[in-house]
Amino acid sequence: MLMAHPAVLARLIEQYETLQILHAARGTPEVRRRMDDVAYTLCVSTGTRDIDTALIAARHRLPGARPQDDSLITL
Repeated sequence: MLMAHPAVLARLIEQYETLQILHAARGTPEVRRRMDDVAYTLCVSTGTRDIDTALIAARHRLPGARPQDDSLITL
C-alpha cells in the first residue's frame, strides 16, 4: 500500500481539526462538506475506514511519533 508523506498527513490533520472548530461554531453545509472530504482523504491515505482511526494512524506516522525508529531527527 502506498503511504502518504508525513507532511501531507500533518496538513490533513490540521485541516480536519480546523474544520471541526468551524463546524462547531458555524455548522454550514460547505464546512461539513469540506470536513467530509478531508475525512475521506485521511481514511484513504491511512488505509482506514473511519475518521477516528484515520487520525490515530496519521498521527502515528508523523515524525517523532515513534522515537524507537528513525522518524525522530536529532541533532
